[in-house]
Order: sequence, then structure tokens, then C-alpha cells
Amino acid sequence: MSASTDSVPLRILCIHGYRQNSGSFRDKTGALRKLLKKQVEWVYMTAPHSVPQRTEVVQEQDQKEIARDEEDPRGWWFSDVQARSFNAGQVCEASLGLEESLEAVKKAVKELGPFDGILGFSQGAALVAMVCALQEHNVPSDFQFRFAILVAGFRSACAQHEKFYTGTTLTIPSLHVFGQKDNVISDSLSRELLPRFENPMVLTHPGGHFVPAASAHRQTYQEFLSRFHK
Repeated sequence: MSASTDSVPLRILCIHGYRQNSGSFRDKTGALRKLLKKQVEWVYMTAPHSVPQRTEVVQEQDQKEIARDEEDPRGWWFSDVQARSFNAGQVCEASLGLEESLEAVKKAVKELGPFDGILGFSQGAALVAMVCALQEHNVPSDFQFRFAILVAGFRSACAQHEKFYTGTTLTIPSLHVFGQKDNVISDSLSRELLPRFENPMVLTHPGGHFVPAASAHRQTYQEFLSRFHK
């Protein structure tokens, strides 16, 4: 069921991935914005932490893509406190920067909201799962999202974050999107988040580490979002 064209667009707060920012993530979700045109108002925010520039040599054909991401690369937290770097698979006792990022999301809600939903990609999707956990326990009450979309999400491997994955199942309606050929966040890592959510909806695609927005995916997005149109 698709939303009627005269319904009020849903407002969704968009949380970018590691080494991205609001501008680069807006560019990377252009196909999704076009796919759901008139149905959603997308609002993008930037993480509070600057990420050190890459130092490794890259292939010439990759330079343009990386250069675009390297314009003010940002992150939501660092798994390696000393190096100020992040790797989703890095097991650590403590992280750096998460509290500031949660405060930044609260500020965005107050200044740019209200929002119907929240969407996150990669590290941003992992952050969204944490926001959903806080909302479930009403800590803080600033978060009142009606739904969440997690693209290439994962459970943080930091022991300090284990509190977000314990307790009652999260009741917020959720759509989990992941690629079967994602070499950055494997689909098995993304699937580890599913048991945390009550009746999660899943969209898989045959591609890699990106937000899918082919015409074949439109029905699933619309079916999920149609429940929230006023």
C-alpha cells in the first residue's frame, strides 16, 4: 500500500555513517530521496567528532569517492580511544565520544524536530539502536520517534555499550536493511540486532555497503512507512 500523494510527509532525522557528514550522506541517499519523493522530509545532522584523515594510499579510481567523504569526515564514537579511530569489529572496554553524540541528537530533536522517525546508516544505524534503547526506557524523554530504519546496523563490540542490548525487547517499529555482499558490515552482523526489536521488518538486497533504493525496494519502504502517515 503506497501513501497518498496529498498526505503530510513524514519527517525523518538522518544519522550518517563513520567518515561521512550530513552533506555527503545527503548525496549518498539521493536515490532514496527520489524513490520516496513527497512522502518523506529528510533532515540531516552531522556527528560532533572530527575523524583523522586517511593516510593509506588508494587506487586512482577510488580517489574521487574517498575525497568526497574526506571533506570534514565525522564519527559518532571511537572504538580506539588513543588513535581516535573506529572499527565495528574492535572489541574494547571503553569508547570515546558517545555521550557527546547522544547529546547532539537530543539537540537536533529540540532544534529541528519534531520527527516521526529516525534513519541511520552503518555506525549511524548502531547509534540509532542505542537511541531506541534509551527511548524504550524513557531516558531521556527527548526521544519520541515513532519508528526507526537501520541500514547496515550492528551491535557495538564495546563493553561499555552492553547496557543498550540488555533488558526488554524494543517495541519501536523498525525496518532493518542490509546487503548480502556488504564487506564493511556483514549481513550476519546486522542480523545480530534483530532480536533486540519486537517484530522487526527486514529488507535485504544483493549489494554492498550502501543505502539501497532501486524500484524493487520501493514497496517494502512504502509498506513500512504507510503505517505512520497521518
